[in-house]
Amino acid sequence: MNGEERVYRVRVEPSEAGERLDVFLLSRLPDLTRSRLQKLIREGRVIPSGSTAPLKPSRRVKAGEEFLVRVPPPEEPRLEPEEVPLEILYEDAHLAVIVKPPGVVVHPAAGHPRGTLVHGLLARLSGLSGVGGKLRPGIVHRLDKDTSGLMVVAKSDAAHLHLVSLFQSRRVEKWYLALVHGVPEPPSGRIKVPIGRHPVHRQRMLAGAPRGREAETFFRVREVFRRASLLEVRPLTGRTHQIRVHLSYLGHPVVGDPLYGGRRPTGPRAGRQMLHAWRLGFEHPLTGEKLFFEAPLPRDFEELLEELRGAEKGSSHRNNRGSGHR
Repeated sequence: MNGEERVYRVRVEPSEAGERLDVFLLSRLPDLTRSRLQKLIREGRVIPSGSTAPLKPSRRVKAGEEFLVRVPPPEEPRLEPEEVPLEILYEDAHLAVIVKPPGVVVHPAAGHPRGTLVHGLLARLSGLSGVGGKLRPGIVHRLDKDTSGLMVVAKSDAAHLHLVSLFQSRRVEKWYLALVHGVPEPPSGRIKVPIGRHPVHRQRMLAGAPRGREAETFFRVREVFRRASLLEVRPLTGRTHQIRVHLSYLGHPVVGDPLYGGRRPTGPRAGRQMLHAWRLGFEHPLTGEKLFFEAPLPRDFEELLEELRGAEKGSSHRNNRGSGHR
């Protein structure tokens, strides 16, 4: 771990004016959590140019403003079992299939020394493979912090290596549910646009980036609301932030996504990105058995959908009343 303080200087673009300070910083520094950024703001580690006045996380930023963000050295992670909310759907001697809740980081990293999925797995499973390294035992693939849903975890080294091979050869079937702004037209299709690191905002990925890597995503509309729709999405490649980047490129970003345009003044609002790893299918690495799993939506996602469905019914009822004979 790097034991030195990290210093960032960020400037507010015109399109970002009016955002909360903590939300703006999260879009620029996604390696830090919103709660971590709020703590840095309250500690006086976020300094506006030309001023030493104390700031609040809720302060609205202005176009052209610059902020200096001073991040102290990260706490050294310790891999000890911890109680972390997760559900185990399947377990044998070689692997486990679990449901990751939203808001949980998969493995320890800068700013996340404890409370990760790995800490919870150590408390719940009898063993984890060591192929992934000291801080990533058992981790074959990842989900973003605020993405919920299914993951397969390796308990033996043999299973780990075979599962990695399945992912690399695209023999793992993964389906996600994504609530997005607007309604794609046509209602299904494939997005085949390379993805690479953003040349300016290095914490973001960019569709069509120079020297981007091949990326392909299939989608289809499952349910339509006013100004939003629920999609079934299958990534056919495994690039960082692939679904979020591709859907934003399509013009229909995931609702609540702070990085890729999912926070809008109109349409549904959410405190996190509404993306859920819904279905997972793969061949058992030792037995060859075909395994398929589904995970229900987490409560906040389901409640938002119910709210949207209620709004649709209310609108339909009002329209029916208004169209009657007088």
